[in-house]
Amino acid sequence: MLQKIADNLGANRTVMALSFARLGDAIGNSILFVVIPLYVAALPAPLFHLPETVLVGITIALFGLVNSLLQPFLGALTDRVGRRKIFIEGGLLVMGVSTLAFAFAGRFVDLLVIRGLQGVGIALTIPASMALMATASRKETRGGSMGIYSTMRMAGFALGPLIGGFLHDSFGFNATFVAGAAAIFIGLAMVQVWVHEKPFDASSASDRPFRIIDRELLTVGILGLGFASFVMAAAFSMMTTLESQFNARLNQTALAFGVAFSALMVSRLIFQIPLGRLSDRVGRKPLIIVGLLLMAPATALLGVVATTLQLTGMRLVQGLASAAIAAPTFALAADLSNTGGEGRQMSIVTLGFGLGIALGPLVAGVLAVRSFELPFLIGGAMSLVGAWVVFHYVPETVHRERQETREAGRPGALRPHQSD
Repeated sequence: MLQKIADNLGANRTVMALSFARLGDAIGNSILFVVIPLYVAALPAPLFHLPETVLVGITIALFGLVNSLLQPFLGALTDRVGRRKIFIEGGLLVMGVSTLAFAFAGRFVDLLVIRGLQGVGIALTIPASMALMATASRKETRGGSMGIYSTMRMAGFALGPLIGGFLHDSFGFNATFVAGAAAIFIGLAMVQVWVHEKPFDASSASDRPFRIIDRELLTVGILGLGFASFVMAAAFSMMTTLESQFNARLNQTALAFGVAFSALMVSRLIFQIPLGRLSDRVGRKPLIIVGLLLMAPATALLGVVATTLQLTGMRLVQGLASAAIAAPTFALAADLSNTGGEGRQMSIVTLGFGLGIALGPLVAGVLAVRSFELPFLIGGAMSLVGAWVVFHYVPETVHRERQETREAGRPGALRPHQSD
């Protein structure tokens, strides 16, 4: 059954298995999006005499900062060991246990410790997952494969806030933590049963000095894609910190905020696979640039919405923009990555995403003390800068692959190697 679905979508069994497994842990992780700002407001913080928005920003940012700082090291470690599945399973286990630990938090400082542990868990998971996706997908269908993976991830992120808002409004905080942990453990079981890794020979890598940051792998293209990923994540994560302010300004409930928040994921669900497959035909770079240009006004207008409907509409546009950015970005990074260095090179892009998730809410929380609209204006401006960086510094690969294919078809020409 799984193989049939994979064939219809132009992917393979490993891509589909990893994508379905990602769905489970994404639900568990995103259930907390709606709950954490409310939980921060409910717990005492005697050691931190700061505005509530700043405390929420710190809590959300800590997860992303720990995750981002560890990703280069763990990406290098996966390249060194030559096995990715064990890192994914270990990360999901840490994520599930730490999510359950939220139920036992009594003070704000407890949340910081737990969020730090969650950052460790996701840092174990993401570089290994993306490296495995890079080696399991083929260049000519990689955009579609990354689209499938991102779509499953976004499906989880779309369902999570809705589930979290409903469970919080109906049953309280602890129900959300138990449900989140259960979803992550289901994702762990899926990885164990469905994902079959083909170990690669890491002996050549072991002959070289162990380098967390290998300058030979830090190409301008990879760094530019990391920046694009950072800008995208920062732009669409800014509103997380300001849930209480949005609810007060728009006179809406936690569930209504969850619906608006999830609209971005719903939009990505619709457009991610088609745009990913489109990047296999027309190129990755044009879609990334268009997505960043579209992200700019959608982000800036979040600061002036007057109704929940308008907020939901802007999130839908942000979802379309991020669909044009995400899958082509990951596919292009995989195209540009070197064999045996996928963990480190893909971790640069996921590092950018993690930093965006971390710094976007933190900057929004700090700037909102001065002006509610200011963080969204800055997020929009940064999206324009990201489009300029991609246009000037990131190379395209799809037209190059077509040229190599044409040359390979000539008499006596050698055919390029394609990963399976």
